[in-house]
Amino acid sequence: MAVSRENAPEAHSAVSESAADTAISDASHDIRSLSPLASTNVAETDDPVGIMPGSGAFRRISIALFLAGYATFSLIYCVQPLLPELSGHFMVGPAESSLALSLTTGFLAFAILLAGAVSEAVGRKQLMLISICVASVLNLIAPFLSDWHAFLVVRALEGLMLGGVPAVAMAYLAEEIDPKGLGMAMGIYISGTAIGGLSGRVVIGFLTDLFGWHVALGAMGALGLIAALGFAILLPASRNFVRRPGFQVGYHVRAWGGHLKHVGLPFVFLIGAFAMGCFVTVFNYVGFRLSDAPYSLSQSQIGLIFVVYLCGSVTSSVAGAMSDKIGRGPVLVAGLILAAVGVGLTVADSLSVIIGGIVILTSGFFVAHSIASGWVGRLAETAKGHASSLYLLAYYLGSSIMGSVGGWFWDQGGWNAVAGFAGVLLLCGLLCGLYLWARAAQAARQSEMQVARTA
Repeated sequence: MAVSRENAPEAHSAVSESAADTAISDASHDIRSLSPLASTNVAETDDPVGIMPGSGAFRRISIALFLAGYATFSLIYCVQPLLPELSGHFMVGPAESSLALSLTTGFLAFAILLAGAVSEAVGRKQLMLISICVASVLNLIAPFLSDWHAFLVVRALEGLMLGGVPAVAMAYLAEEIDPKGLGMAMGIYISGTAIGGLSGRVVIGFLTDLFGWHVALGAMGALGLIAALGFAILLPASRNFVRRPGFQVGYHVRAWGGHLKHVGLPFVFLIGAFAMGCFVTVFNYVGFRLSDAPYSLSQSQIGLIFVVYLCGSVTSSVAGAMSDKIGRGPVLVAGLILAAVGVGLTVADSLSVIIGGIVILTSGFFVAHSIASGWVGRLAETAKGHASSLYLLAYYLGSSIMGSVGGWFWDQGGWNAVAGFAGVLLLCGLLCGLYLWARAAQAARQSEMQVARTA
């Protein structure tokens, strides 16, 4: 089965910008609808093809996937502020302690690749629900383990199970939500991931100071089960999903291969990898820096720094709405530049400047991630679950690999080396973003000329 329109040049090369959307007459709608690289969804069609923003179903979907994002990311990242605690308890070094997170995200990456394919057979909602429930139970088991390697095995299995959520959630939204509201819906889902990351870091910090890290880690598993219950009640069954019984290897390989040959998708995948690699590297090792002299912050105080995730929740929603109006290219590039400024500020000695840098980094990262993840659903004309899984494969491989590599920079050169490494990753992501934006501007001009000829 074909996964791309190889016989239609517009399907691979046409990229439209918001400026073109507002300048071109209604006669251009059909032309833009052929472009899978369109940077905005606003003028794609006059007729709704999915659930519209403001409807009851839209609100239910938004809340349900907000809960899914919350549960997934609170379970993944609840160990991140505990890395110094785990290092002391299990008698391992900082780089080795990061495996508690890196193994989770590494297995998550490959599970996501398969989850998009599996969901084509078993259904979107069912797979997401099972994934959240099993991962929550594993998080309840982890605190009872006294062996470091057994603890890592459970964390790896948790990542394997949680792979059933992110790629499938993105595919569900791309299938069910009208293109005019896709950016907003994706932004709300990403804001749920931000709140989940916040809860997994801040709440666990306070619980650790009060009851110890064992109780704190178990409590996060219990919260995951509560979120799973709300998700099961609220999320409507898929309306536009077409089930594919069995696991058709050839179909899945062709689908993945088609997306990798796409003119724009691989660059979006790389942006996810570089941005996430930078973000996780900074947050993995900032706790080690701030728990040492001269700062000597407690677990609760370090946890409070992660309140900056609230900025991510706000900026991701705002960025999604902005991209629907002015185009994804400029918003994406602005987010990456903002993140780079934040990384630069963290090299200062002042605690307030360091925290300010983390705030700016977080805001910029969630802008970039929200735009990139939403763009995947627009670029992929078919097999959207496969495209989402490839994006998240790159995203979490960036987290797993770069997050652990950052430990080497920490051991060799301290925080300045970590910040330099993070800055290089953002520069690579920025180059990819500029490439996509340039193609968008070029294709917008081509669209205007084509409309002028047909007018």
